Formats: sequence, C-alpha cells, structure tokens
Amino acid sequence: MSALSRFVLIVCVLAATAVLAGLGAWQVQRLQWKEGLIAEVTQRRQAAPVPLREMEQRYQQSGDVDYAPVTLTGTFDHSHEMYFYTTHDGQAGWNVFTPLVLTDGRVALVNRGFVPDALKDPASRPEGEVAGVQTIVGLARNPVVEKPNSLIPDNDPAKRMFFWKSMPEMVLAAGLEPDALVPFFIDAGPAPNPGGWPLGGTTIISFPNNHLQYAITWFGLAIACLGVGGWLLFSNRGMPA
Repeated sequence: MSALSRFVLIVCVLAATAVLAGLGAWQVQRLQWKEGLIAEVTQRRQAAPVPLREMEQRYQQSGDVDYAPVTLTGTFDHSHEMYFYTTHDGQAGWNVFTPLVLTDGRVALVNRGFVPDALKDPASRPEGEVAGVQTIVGLARNPVVEKPNSLIPDNDPAKRMFFWKSMPEMVLAAGLEPDALVPFFIDAGPAPNPGGWPLGGTTIISFPNNHLQYAITWFGLAIACLGVGGWLLFSNRGMPA
C-alpha cells in the first residue's frame, strides 16, 4: 500500500469514526432529554388538579401544560360534539370531543373519552349525553401545531371527524369563536358516565425511549470502523507499494 493510499485510508477511517461517535453522543443527549421529559410528566400527573384559570396562566407563561391535572366547570354542548379516531384495548373507535361552555361564557374543548365505532352516533348512547352543570377533572393537553406525519389521513371537519387534533379545524367544525376558546384541550378523567359511554380516563401516555440502544449501536459501529481500518493498515504494512 502506497503512502498516499495509507493517508487516504487513515483520513476516511478517522472521519467515519468521528461521524459515528458523534451520532452516538447525540443519542446520549437525546436519552438525557427523554428521561427528563418522562420524569417531568410523571411529576405533573401526580400533582393535585388546579383550577382552569391557573392552568391558563401557566400556559401563557410557558406554552406547555401537557398532562397537568386541571379542573373546570361548565355545561356540555352535545349538539357540536366531534370525533377523533383512536383505539382502546385493541378496539377501533373515537374519542368524543365536546365543547364545554364555562360559567364565564368561554368554551373549552373536552375529550370526554372513548366510544366504539358502533356507538359513534350519540343517539346510540343517550344516557351519556349529560345535561346541566358538570365539573370535570382531567389532564390539560397542548394543542397540536401540525399534522404529525403524512401517513395520517386529512381531517373531515364537515363530518366532524378528525385524525389529528387540529384546534383551528375543530373550532370551525363546532362553530366556535376562537377568541372565546381555552387555548388547549382537556382530557376528562375516569369519572363514570351514565350508560358507561364515553369512557373517560383513556389518555395514552407513551414516550418511546430507545436512545440507549441507538447510542450503543453508533458507538459500536465507531469502534468497529476503527478496528477494520487498523486491520487494513497493519495487514498491508509490509506489502509493496
């Protein structure tokens, strides 16, 4: 192997190793961030529910109230309920989002919980269309800024059917005034509903955390790259140029 070939090989091996090690270090940073996020959400969920006004102040200050317990009072406007496609225990169905008219006249969009597809029509579950003033205890949820990915179907606001939680489209579908809207969603807790539906307390809290495995993979590849490069260099050391 010529001196030039050895130099090129060394540069390529070092560059590839640096890239692979950098990816490993990035995954370590992502691991630390994810563990911090999981710890923060766990701490939030264990806190006592706070009044809606206090939660709104938190949202104005930080823009993040995801999974924080909250309590609010109002009257459901069942005539404008909407449906978000989801699954529960392997069963396809819908989360029922219903405007809750607060005592001050403003409106909060409340995810009352899950119904199977066969019970999507509110006429099939009249006992669950509760009337009068209701007090809801649940979890605040941040609004979604954009569709999570291109594989998710488009929403159908005309039919009040949603596949990602676009607050502007939901506001339009329900005929609400944006200025009178609480700027985040609320997932209702597991309080029983007459007739059993919607089934509250079904919020999915899942944070996939594979960053350690990814980091080990990238660092392993970096070590392997060094090993292979070193073997090529030393195995060809005595060969004529």
